[in-house]
Amino acid sequence: MSCENPFDNPDIAARYENWYHSTGQMAANQEKRLIQAIISQFDSVHTILDVGCGTGYFTNWYKHLDLIPLGLDRSIHMLGKGLKIHHVDCCQGDAYELPFDSNVFDLLSFITTLEFLTQPGQALKEGVRVARKGLILGVINRHSLLGWRYRHKGGPTWDNARFYTVGELVQLLRSVISNPYKIFWRTTLWPLFPGALKLPWGGFIGLGVIYTK
Repeated sequence: MSCENPFDNPDIAARYENWYHSTGQMAANQEKRLIQAIISQFDSVHTILDVGCGTGYFTNWYKHLDLIPLGLDRSIHMLGKGLKIHHVDCCQGDAYELPFDSNVFDLLSFITTLEFLTQPGQALKEGVRVARKGLILGVINRHSLLGWRYRHKGGPTWDNARFYTVGELVQLLRSVISNPYKIFWRTTLWPLFPGALKLPWGGFIGLGVIYTK
């Protein structure tokens, strides 16, 4: 991952998960509902690798979907904090060179991870390599009010972030996937709407890639 990864900072890691349990709780629940809907489109999935897992918030949640998750992150500080909060399996590793054989996991997820990678294409290539059935992306939408707020918020975390539009994500995926596949996506509109819609300007993009062969 990026050598400028802000989550290598122990102070940021220490307070990272606070948002999920305070002001961001409702938004996080909506994001999880969207990700769950995407996962439901895959047949017979059991294992998932959560790349850029951070403190393991989503990694831990995957267990409630009857999945067997493994979290991976470069930041030892994030992993250490996560082990104190959640009882999940995790390992330290690099998104650009995943320490696994090909086709080891059913699914691979990048939840708010691509924003902090300087080589997102390489990370997606690695994801395609290790996942048998497809990918799940959760990304802050650059063409949204939420994306605008984060860009202007700045600070040690968001100054390092790169936001994407739906079209940019689809184009990036097309550049790295050679096998037949299907892409589907929705965005959240919290707090205006409790569900998810196919609108290109929703704040959080949930996108699934299903290999069709």
